[in-house]
Amino acid sequence: MKTTTFGLDLAKRVFQAHWVDMDTGEINRRQFKREQLVTFFANQAPALIAMEACGSAHYWARRFASLGHQVRLIAPSFVRPFVKRSKTDVADAQAIWEAAQRPDMRFVAVKSEAQQAVLTLHRVRQQLVKMRRMQINQTHGLLYEFGAAVHRGPHSMDEAVRMLGELADTLPAVVIETLHEQLQRIDVLTRDIRAIERRLAAWQRQDEAATRLAAIPGVGLLTATAAIATIGQASTFRSGREFAAFLGLVPRQSGTGGRVKLLGISKRGDVYLRTLLIHGARSVLARSKQLSDALQRMLVRRPFNVVVVALANKMARTIWALLAHARAYQPGYAAHAA
Repeated sequence: MKTTTFGLDLAKRVFQAHWVDMDTGEINRRQFKREQLVTFFANQAPALIAMEACGSAHYWARRFASLGHQVRLIAPSFVRPFVKRSKTDVADAQAIWEAAQRPDMRFVAVKSEAQQAVLTLHRVRQQLVKMRRMQINQTHGLLYEFGAAVHRGPHSMDEAVRMLGELADTLPAVVIETLHEQLQRIDVLTRDIRAIERRLAAWQRQDEAATRLAAIPGVGLLTATAAIATIGQASTFRSGREFAAFLGLVPRQSGTGGRVKLLGISKRGDVYLRTLLIHGARSVLARSKQLSDALQRMLVRRPFNVVVVALANKMARTIWALLAHARAYQPGYAAHAA
């Protein structure tokens, strides 16, 4: 008996489904309200449900899997070529259905609730860091307008408080009060960021895989927990290089007639995890006394940022290898990561 494939276009309230009856060949298109969706699929025989990997997709994937269905998530960029003419809910559902039929289609691993919870902490922390950076830069700029040049660094806020105290007798009281309130907001944001990092550290101590990843040079708390939550299942990727390509850490290619030209890195995939890996690689290279001979030779031959990306690529492949083979990190093992 053949399995029916459903193409489902997700939304907040109105969902569109597309499927073909396996017995009669009849094409079916149906619209569902949110409360009707689970009831409909609960009454269906085990089927394959394909959806775009968009907002709420992982939640619905878990719900449908609990009902006995197979679920396939497809990246929106892989669905777009199958959309005929104008983009509508009906056209999107049909395009998802058609994309799911392709034998060489690549699918996105379904994340567990725990993995999504960790990513939620990362997303909130990332926004708080951005807000804090904006407010710090604004505070520096405003103080500079009154002749106080605050130097960047980990103690810049202490210096800003000191300079603001020195200007208290010369500036209007409303300015002093407003800047004091700004400094208090920055302090609150800093405490909130540290609280999230403590929650991530507590989760890492309970997760054996995240603890193993933290042993890789350049992989710290944020990178280890984000990698575990982002990868989902290491078996989703066939090799470490495929995982590095997913993160956009491999060269783009352009060629014809058998001639292939390698360009800069593709910068596709997960921007956040790629950024963490590159920052981690840069921190490793900053400790020049601890570099391997291979890295030192590469730094002589190639520009610094090229070596940073190459090391980030190696770190990504090492992460995949440790997760795929359930191994602990050993110095020199990364060179053999597939």
